[in-house]
Amino acid sequence: MKNPFKLLTKFDYIFWSISVTVLIVFFAVFKGDVLTLICSLVGITGLIFVAKGHILGQIITIVFAVVYAIISFGYRYYSELITYAFMTLPMAIIALISWIKHPYKNSGEVEISKVNKKQIIICSSLALIITVGFYFLLKFLNTPNLLVSTFSITTSFVAVYLTALRSPYYAVAYACNDIVLIVLWVLATIDSISYLPMVICFCIFFLSDIYGFVSWKIRQKRQSK
Repeated sequence: MKNPFKLLTKFDYIFWSISVTVLIVFFAVFKGDVLTLICSLVGITGLIFVAKGHILGQIITIVFAVVYAIISFGYRYYSELITYAFMTLPMAIIALISWIKHPYKNSGEVEISKVNKKQIIICSSLALIITVGFYFLLKFLNTPNLLVSTFSITTSFVAVYLTALRSPYYAVAYACNDIVLIVLWVLATIDSISYLPMVICFCIFFLSDIYGFVSWKIRQKRQSK
């Protein structure tokens, strides 16, 4: 594993610094809890390295999944708790193994792959089954904002599945998931303004995932040559 910091550009450092500063300011002003701030900072850092296709990004994603599941439990967002504890976390471990097994030459980056029709069919079928199953489970648990929470599970599964397949479109799925989470935490903010920093957090995540998609597509063209 090469030094991951050598893959970062000036833009990466600037983007990360601005993101961290914005989060800290919002958490300070709206008195967000320390654990949520730590979770946000971990997530942003992980996304930078995932965008670079470095396995450190997947390692940080595993840490983020654990911390975020704890936060979700505190607000009774069982969809997020179940998603990150029992789906995102194990899938991140699977993705980590996949990335380790498929390095691109000696660049420190993962080898990017193209998703075929069979994989798309499998992904779509599993996503449908998981969505229906979790809808009734979350309904039984009286999960707040049931439909939005269920859709969050769908987008999360597709995102982690594509991440394990090393497809650039993992970032598109995560961007869709970010939008869902922004809606979820906006609804939470209505009850308590202290959750506003989480809204800002996932807005930054959304921008990070857009950057990740562009970065992966550029590297995919370079690797294909």
